[in-house]
Amino acid sequence: MALEFKPRLQPSRPLLFLSPVIAVAATLAAGAFLFTLLGYDGIGAVREIFVTPLFNPYRWQDILVKAAPLALIAVGLSIGFRANVWNIGAEGQYVLGGLAGTGVALATMDMQGAWILPAMILAGIAGGALYAAIPALLKVRLGVSEILSSLMLNYAAIQLLYYLMRGPWKDPMGFNFPQTAMFTSDQTLPTVLSGTLIHLGIPLALAVALTVWFVMARTVAGFEVRVAGLAPDAARYGGFSQGRIVWIGLLAGGGLAGLAGVLEASGPFGQMVPSFPTGYGFTAIIVAFLGRLHPLGIVAAALVLALTYVGGESAQTGIGLPAAGVGVFQAMLLFFLLASDIFIRYRLTFAAPKGAGRGRRLRQGADG
Repeated sequence: MALEFKPRLQPSRPLLFLSPVIAVAATLAAGAFLFTLLGYDGIGAVREIFVTPLFNPYRWQDILVKAAPLALIAVGLSIGFRANVWNIGAEGQYVLGGLAGTGVALATMDMQGAWILPAMILAGIAGGALYAAIPALLKVRLGVSEILSSLMLNYAAIQLLYYLMRGPWKDPMGFNFPQTAMFTSDQTLPTVLSGTLIHLGIPLALAVALTVWFVMARTVAGFEVRVAGLAPDAARYGGFSQGRIVWIGLLAGGGLAGLAGVLEASGPFGQMVPSFPTGYGFTAIIVAFLGRLHPLGIVAAALVLALTYVGGESAQTGIGLPAAGVGVFQAMLLFFLLASDIFIRYRLTFAAPKGAGRGRRLRQGADG
């Protein structure tokens, strides 16, 4: 008997929600086994990354701070992904958003007023959206794959960051470190809870997720995006503009990635530094799919991935796990998620080897 994948008549709804849980469980088991083989305390690594931070109230603040940009970027990406518009350039759009907001901050260093921070946020959104407009224009006008163009633009954005930090924007009073001057109080996100790390960007990320959920579920634009992804032929028959949907998907993803960038610069960092691109743009792709491209699911998935960042820091100091260990766990999570998703549309069954029935009939004929 041989194993065979057979298409289901309808996608399995229970597995649609269970596969992320299965992927997380498989990641924990495989991670413990793999790092044990490599000579580390595999079970300790899983405990330090996924369990220990949950029982430390101070680490919860770090988890929320890191989850906010992941949720913002992933929610933006999910809009395009649901329309089969594959924006892989969120990392660059996140960096450009941070740079645009930083540009406003540097230009207003000698000014005061409550208007400065909103201006920085608007500049960050515009910077990310304009950077995403490049692959959108190439896709609509020239048919260039948005996957390749948006991916390659990531590296251009990072090189621009390095140039500005080591050149025009370098703080002359910064002891030759490649970084900008510290932002003023009017350019920094206020904390929501006094004495904590929880800044305004965290409730803002939740508000954005709820807004996108409403737009996707209750507006005509959201309906167009969903139809374009689920039934492209029906979308064309209904007169939906494919070019318009590409623009919506990429600009929404770029704008929210840019928002995450400026909030990160004006929140935890308080300045722009070369280490600013922390891989959030790529990790957010995992967050989007782990959250099933649903804004509220993405918020929960962002907390899980933020936990790997925070727990990874604990594992490095506690058991000597390499910094790359966090990336290994995140990669395995994506792998197991994609693997388990197969069972949503296909059923694994046993099938007789090809030719077995013909051979049986020949033997029966010979016996007769």
